[in-house]
Amino acid sequence: MTHSDIPPAAGAASPAASGAVIGLDIGGTKTRGVRFEGGRAVADESVGSANVQNVSAGEAAGNLAELFARIGGGSVSQVYAGAGGIDTDDDAAALAALIAPHVPGARITVVHDSRLLLAAGGASTGVAVIAGTGSAAWGRNAQGEEARAGGWGYLLGDEGSGYWLGREAVRHSLRRMNQGLDPDELTRALLDSCGVDHPNKLIALFHSPATGRRFWAQRARLVVDAADAGHAPSQALINQAGLDLAALAGQAVRQLGIEGPVILGSGLGMNVPRLQESFRRALTAAGITDVRVLRQEPVFGVLQLVAEQG
Repeated sequence: MTHSDIPPAAGAASPAASGAVIGLDIGGTKTRGVRFEGGRAVADESVGSANVQNVSAGEAAGNLAELFARIGGGSVSQVYAGAGGIDTDDDAAALAALIAPHVPGARITVVHDSRLLLAAGGASTGVAVIAGTGSAAWGRNAQGEEARAGGWGYLLGDEGSGYWLGREAVRHSLRRMNQGLDPDELTRALLDSCGVDHPNKLIALFHSPATGRRFWAQRARLVVDAADAGHAPSQALINQAGLDLAALAGQAVRQLGIEGPVILGSGLGMNVPRLQESFRRALTAAGITDVRVLRQEPVFGVLQLVAEQG
């Protein structure tokens, strides 16, 4: 898997092996950092995204500075960071370079965030499915072979993600407008949330620099709420999201030649039962029955990853 693993610089004063371990989960909307000392979480803080695919390098650096000011740098032996969009070694190295000034002498490892998810589910082999601002599946088998499906970003994919649901809510509203239909409950909620009074204004807003991936991903909650209230089109969207995520998982499972487990995580995956049900049904129909929903945040998989790393 693409990653950056930077040992302490030659000549640097390396922290003791018993120094703190810091885990970072860097998503499209927020960055969560947990400081572990003696295997126990002693600080847990969240700031804005430090993913340079979603924010500028300056904003990412600023958010990391704020995070480390809260959880502490100093005597840190290792930082293990998972982030979306880590597709090349250069991606990983660029993120590691932003982290390095806050933890002089620490070993820094950067991987795709799906790796955190699998470990947080207590599995060393299997397939992890990210269902948050974006979407992706990544897995590993007992032979160490890896497979990935999706994770191409919002312009090329991210099916079943928060961004996808937000965009589909806009498309639903525009289709109704073109058909001469009055706004339904989903459209009304969307208009109120966006601060506009007519579906036609959603077009300019969607393409405006003032909004972006995070803004529209946050509108996914409107679809979930409308579905829970009985809105059939919203229910269909949530069901399709589950099907799309299951397709990503199934592709990785087949490539790896394993039976599971498949672990679903991130914001949508962990918190939307209707999506979970659709996901499970689709995988069961494909003969994949070991399907789990993550019960702890992915960043808590860091200790297992550090132990595996040796």
